[in-house]
Parts: sequence; structure tokens; C-alpha cells
Amino acid sequence: MKTSTTATSATQQQLWGQPKGLFYLFFAELWERFSFYGMKALLILYMTQQLLYSDEMSFGVFSAYMSLVYITPLCGGVLADKILGYRRAILWGGVFMALGHFLLSIETTWCFYASLGLIIVGNGLFKPNISSLVGTLYQENDHRRDAGFTIFYLGINIGASLAPLCCAWLAAKYGWHYGFGLAGIGMLIGLFCFQSGITNNVFGEEGRTPHQHLYKEQKWGLNQGQQVLVGAVLAVPLFSAIIYAYPYEHYLVFLATFLLLAYIGYILMKVSIKERQRLLVVIYFTILATLFSALFEQTGSSVVLFADRNVQLVGLTAAQTNSINPTFIMLLAIPFSMLWSWLNKRGNNPNAAYKFGLGLCFLGIGAIIFARSAVSANAMAQTSMLYLFVGYFVLTIGELCLSPIGLSKVTELSPKKYVAFIMGVWLSANFYGHFFAGKIAQLTVTNGANKESFLTRYLASFIEFITKLNPSIAKEKGAAFEQLYAYVTVYAGVGFITVLVGMVALCFAPFVKKMMEVETV
Repeated sequence: MKTSTTATSATQQQLWGQPKGLFYLFFAELWERFSFYGMKALLILYMTQQLLYSDEMSFGVFSAYMSLVYITPLCGGVLADKILGYRRAILWGGVFMALGHFLLSIETTWCFYASLGLIIVGNGLFKPNISSLVGTLYQENDHRRDAGFTIFYLGINIGASLAPLCCAWLAAKYGWHYGFGLAGIGMLIGLFCFQSGITNNVFGEEGRTPHQHLYKEQKWGLNQGQQVLVGAVLAVPLFSAIIYAYPYEHYLVFLATFLLLAYIGYILMKVSIKERQRLLVVIYFTILATLFSALFEQTGSSVVLFADRNVQLVGLTAAQTNSINPTFIMLLAIPFSMLWSWLNKRGNNPNAAYKFGLGLCFLGIGAIIFARSAVSANAMAQTSMLYLFVGYFVLTIGELCLSPIGLSKVTELSPKKYVAFIMGVWLSANFYGHFFAGKIAQLTVTNGANKESFLTRYLASFIEFITKLNPSIAKEKGAAFEQLYAYVTVYAGVGFITVLVGMVALCFAPFVKKMMEVETV
């Protein structure tokens, strides 16, 4: 895949100090994320309230779906690097996702699983390649890179903020299919924005098919591009079946891990010593991001049910609380982008390794604040909504220290020949994160106060100090408090562990900084 090492026509077109192509990708990603997060905000409640799945089954399906959403970018990245190019992969992925969202608006079990399969395949083609295309707009060590990716991340979160408000409102007022249908319309708008960028040539030569002769190579009467398309279609029922058989998801995790490590090992043998060193840093960041995702993604599963059952909601439904975090991103992304640029000019911008450690610490503190809400519980085990907002605010700071910086570093540190695949490796943090997030969410299933977990076994004193609850108190106050105790136990315990890992990451940061061998952050 061709990447920018010198200024191209795309990078020469500037707007507000950034490549003009960034803003077309900004709006394409905004609307794609509108579709994705609009659907995601409804999914858990749709399963528990419309399909009448149990909490345990809903968490299992949600975890399997979200894990697959973030493992398929590994394949999508390789296909773009070798055959399709970023542009074609993004367009094809958008079409699959739009079809999936519209099919989800048909309220049957068959359509439910088929639609999830379509979205998984589409996301695998779309997600790693639009981020990689952003990276091609910058030269190596371009000081604007972190600021540019923070702006791009703002687009993600504008879509993620608007989607739960709009889709959840339509679903509540007119029916589930209207909410899911609006998500599909958002995807179509995203495709239009991206195609407009191609038409206006703001990407220069970036993202085109890398090897035309490979793309046109014939086999079984089809060229390789057509073979990829047929394979993508055939993958839809496969992924649908995997979600349906979610209790066996761990076998997929084992297989994916084996293949992932094998291909990473192959790349490590092929690249130079300096590239190998940088790639190891990317892998380290991916491991930290996995822990981040495992806790952060409670916001799409257990926290939604926590808000629905144990928070005194004012002005928002439980599904609409999904908009709180991206709204804070909207408010804070530009100030953070300016902060990094301001610190960079003064030579005080923390290296990415420090930012990752800080991100984990803030995330853990945010979860502990969710747990602390138990002290405000009324007689019905309903907690103050203020804690929900403050917790989201703190974990959003953590997210801004980690997620957009991770996107920036992956495109900067990856071997240029494999950048889209390594972007898929970075996104695999969400694959593993959602897998573990599902396991964490299972700990919140009702009657959690009556069963011991590793959290209550080893962190009981800390949990009681934060929540002012223990199993005896919760049982004495009734089932609603038992459910509340199950939620806050998980948030306090996992939050504590995350803060601890963040502090360890800060200690390792000087060594990681040396391995990166780059002057700018």
C-alpha cells in the first residue's frame, strides 16, 4: 500500500492548518459512527425488552457481536493492503453496513442475526482503512498528526453523541425498526461524504488499488476483487452463526490469537530492526488498550442496564445515556488537540507511553465514581444521576489520553508495507476487550450479592469502603439493592485494577519512549 513519505497533492491542500482530505474523512466517519452507535445504543435493550432474552444471553450475544466487529478489521486491513486499496474497501464496507442496519429494522430473529453478520463484515472492510487513509495524509514525524487524529476522533464522537439521542427517541416513540432504520440512513450519508472526497480529489493518489495486476488476476472466472466480494458475502452467515453460538466464542478467540500471533511473527521477521522495535511498541499499546476496552465497553452493556434499573434518570432514557460520553468528547476533543499542540511547541508534550498510563488511571477512577454512586441510593436502590455524569466525564478524559493517540501512533510506528493490517491489530484490542467485557458484565447478573467472585474475594474491603455496601447489607435491603451491589462491585473492583495497571504503565513509560525512537509525539 502506497503511503506518504513526501508531500503529495492530498497533503498540499490545506484547510485550517490540516490536510483538506481530513475533513471529508471526518464527515464520512461521523455518519458511519452515527449508524454504528445508534444501533449499539438500542441493542441490549432491544434484546432484553423486545426479544425477551435474559441478561446473561443478551450480554453473551452483545459480547460476541462486538468482538467480531473488531476482529474482522484484521482481514479488512490485509485485503486493502494487498488487493482492494483503502478506497474500495471503505466503499464496500459501507454498503454492507447500510444493508445490515436496514435489515435490523425488520423485527424477526432471523433478520436480527443476519443483520449483525452484515454489519460485522462491513465494519471489517471500513473501519481499519478509513483510519489508515487518514494516516497517509501526513508525512512521518509531522507534528500535526496527533492534533489531526484528535479532530478525526471528534468526528467519531459527534456521530456517537447524536445517534443514541435520535435513534433511541425514534425507537421509543414509533418502534424499534424506526430507530434501526435511521441508523441505516446515517451510513448512506457517510458513503456520500466519502465519495465526495474522491470526486473532489482531496486524497491525491492515496488509497487507490495498490497492485492492479493482482486485483485483475483471474481464477474460477472471477478476478481477485470479485473473489473478495463473494467471500465477504459468504462470511455473513458464518458470523451470524458464531453469534448465535456465542457460548463457544472462546474457541474463536483461541483461533484468532494463534493466527494473529503467527502473522505478527512473520512481519517481525521481515522488517528492519528499527521497524521491529516500533512494532513491539504498537503491540504493547494494543495490550494496554485491551484492558481499557474491557472496562470502557461496560458503557454499552452493563452500564445501560445499570442506568435503566438503578439510576434516577432525568431528561434521558437509559439508551440515550450512551450519548453522554461522546458529548463530552465533543466538548473536550478540540481543547485536548490544542493542549497537545501547545505543549509540543514548548517541548513539554508527554510521550504517548505516558498518555496511555494516564488514560488507564482516569478510566479506572471513572469506574470507581460509578461505584461510589451507591452511597446516594434511595429506598428503591436508585442512585443519583450526577455520579453517572461525573464518572463519564472522568473516563472521557482517559479516553482522550489513549484512543486518538493510539490511532496516531499506529499509523506512525507501523511498517509502511503493513500499516492497514497493523491498524487491524490495534482494533483487535476491542475484539479482546469486548470478549473480556462480556465476562465482566456477567458478574453483574442479578443475585450477584449472593455469589463470591475474585473481586469480592480479594477486594472486599476496598469495595465496601467505596460503596458502603456489602453482601449482608444488600441482601437485607432486598433484591433491588442486591442488583445495585452486583453493579457497583464490578465497577469498584475492576476500576481499582485498571488504576493499578495505569500506574505500572507510567513506570514503564521511559523505557517505551526509548523504543519508539521518535522525537515528536
